[in-house]
This record gives sequence, structure tokens and C-alpha cells, in this order.
Amino acid sequence: MFKLMKLSKIGLLPRIIIAIFLGVVCGSFFPEWAVRCFVTFNSIFSHFLSFLIPLIIVGLVTPAIADIGKGAGKLLLITALIAYGDTVFSGYLSFFTSTTIFPSLIDRSQAAQAITAAVEVKPFFTIEIPPLCDVMSALISSFLMGLGISFFESAQLKKCFDEFRDIIAKAIEVALIPILPIYIFSIFLNMSFTGQAWRIINVFIAIIGVIFVMHIFLLILQYVVAGAIARRNPFKALYNMMPAYFTALGTSSSAATIPVTLKQAKRNGVSDGIAGFVIPLCATIHLSGSAMKITACAVALIIMQGGAISIGQFSGFILMLGVMMVAAPGVPGGAIMAALGVMQSILGFNAEQQALMIALYITMDSFGTACNVTGDGAIALVVDRIYGWISPKGTTEA
Repeated sequence: MFKLMKLSKIGLLPRIIIAIFLGVVCGSFFPEWAVRCFVTFNSIFSHFLSFLIPLIIVGLVTPAIADIGKGAGKLLLITALIAYGDTVFSGYLSFFTSTTIFPSLIDRSQAAQAITAAVEVKPFFTIEIPPLCDVMSALISSFLMGLGISFFESAQLKKCFDEFRDIIAKAIEVALIPILPIYIFSIFLNMSFTGQAWRIINVFIAIIGVIFVMHIFLLILQYVVAGAIARRNPFKALYNMMPAYFTALGTSSSAATIPVTLKQAKRNGVSDGIAGFVIPLCATIHLSGSAMKITACAVALIIMQGGAISIGQFSGFILMLGVMMVAAPGVPGGAIMAALGVMQSILGFNAEQQALMIALYITMDSFGTACNVTGDGAIALVVDRIYGWISPKGTTEA
């Protein structure tokens, strides 16, 4: 029992890494009947995940939109537009970089041949769990209800959705996140058994290196632009935000890093009122690093599996992803959980592709969070400067 308790205290990232390693190793000697047992589990769990995705969207996006629709007027609108614009920009930056670099790292023909030659392992049985509605219906319903709650200031309805959000968050925390390592183990067990695993792991390593370089470039660009607008030395401002970067790197949580981000933003000269408003808000709505990772991983998986990449399709994906990222901090396990619905509805990702996205995203979760919170400091500089233009007297009502 004591050993089980100690195992439960291992973080999600180490458990994912262990699951991938064990899946690859065990796939080389497990008998087919054992692999089929795990494939059966994955079939049932993937149906449960499909059932849960629309509920995640309604439960998390609706109260998030209701919250953002109220508050600090022009300042809220300005901050939200900058945060959304930066998130969308990082998605496009990731898309064009990935489509340029990844084809040289991933051999399309070999990937397609490996998938075609792979022996399909079928489950013993499966259980259908149809979702209550499709993803787009859930998303449109969330927009409609969230904006309606904000416009009519419906306190009772807002309270109901806040409680529903807590239920969904607890369901993810208790019924989804703990099972993810088993789910990912089963995916890699099956891929190792059919001979796909090593190719995918090699590609993962290359993808991680490219995404890390893109993160560094994005942060430098953010602070160069913010420095030009706010008339600050961009590199000194970025250096001042390093405590927030490394705190996020250790905690993998934007919310847990807010006190440090707030302190360092003030050190960069952001006024107390603006910093106190922008930093907590951006911890919720600004996830440029996460959008960059998700877009790059999606491009890589499509190339790996020999699919066609369309800028029109990815434009819709990136624009919708920027909206879905609003709900991400409410999901234990990261932005990838909030993005599953968009990947399914727009990119057509199946359960196996979603599992690979989860594994790859969580492997880099800390770096994405660190990029997000450090970028919050750049937005605070810009908003502080804009507020000085629209409010010459310098009275901060936020």
C-alpha cells in the first residue's frame, strides 16, 4: 500500500514517460492476446473520451466566456484582443515553420508504408458511448450561453454553469487524467507490436527540438514588439521575467506562477493596477506557447501518417484553437484536453491521433506554460502603454 501511495505521488509527466517506455518495450514480447486486452480497454476509453469532449466544451468554455464578458470595459477588450491575436499569430508561426521544416525530418513515404504494413490488432469487444451532441453544437451552445449570461447578468444561471464546470473538472481529474498513462501505454504497446513505435519516437525527439527553438524565437519577438511600444529595453524586460519562466517550468501551472509573474511585471515598470488586472486575466486567456505546440504536433502527425495539409483547414483550426485556449487552465493536464474537440471536428483526428497528441504535448507541457506566462509580461507592458494613451490622467480603474 505504501508503495502504491508513493507511486501516486509521481507527477503526470514522469508517468507518461514511463508509460511510453514500457509500451515500447512490452510490445516487443507481449503475446497477441495481451495486446488485444489493452486494445479493448483503449476502444472503450476512447468512446468515453468522445462522450466527454462536448461536456468539457460546455462546462469550461461557457463560464469562461461569461467571466470575460464582464468587468473592466475597454481595458478588458484591449487585453483580450491582444492575447487572442498573439495566440493566433503563434499558431500561424508554428504552422508555417512546421510545414517548412517537418517534411525534411519526416519521410512521408516510409511513414505511409509503415502504417499500411502494420498488422491491425482488433479489440475483443467494444462498448458504444454516443456523445450527447457533436463538438460544433457544443461549441456554438457555449458561445450563445456564455454571451447570454454575460449580457443579462444572470447570476443563477452563471452559478449553475460554475458548478457544472467544477463537476467536469473533477471528472477529468478523477476519471480521465489518472487513466491517461494506461491509455498511452496501450497506444505505444500496440504501435510497438505492429512496428510503428520507434519511428514515432524518433520523430517526437526532432519535433520537440524544433518547438523549443520556436518558443525562444516567439518570446524574443514578443518582447521586441512590446519594448518598441512601451519604450523599454526588450532584452532587459525579458531577462526580468526569467524568474516567472523558471517558476512555470517547475510548476507547469500558469495560475501557480501568477504571484511571480505579477512581481516581475511590476519590476518592468508596469503599474500596479494594470499588472493586477492583466496578469491574472492573461493566465486564463493567453496561451501562445500552448497553441504553438498543439499546431506543430498536429502538423507532424498528419505528415507522419501521409495526410494532406491544407492552410484553409488549419486556418479554421488555429482561429478556433485561440478561443478554446480560454478554457485550458480549467482543465487539469493542460490545454491539450480543451483542444481535443477542435482536433476531432476540424482536423478529423481519431482516438489514436488524440492519444499521441496528449503524449507529445504533456512531454513538453512545462516549456509551453513557461512560454505562456513569460509572454503575459509582454502583454502587460503593451496594455500599460495603451492605457496611458487612453487615460492620460493615469487613473487605473481596473
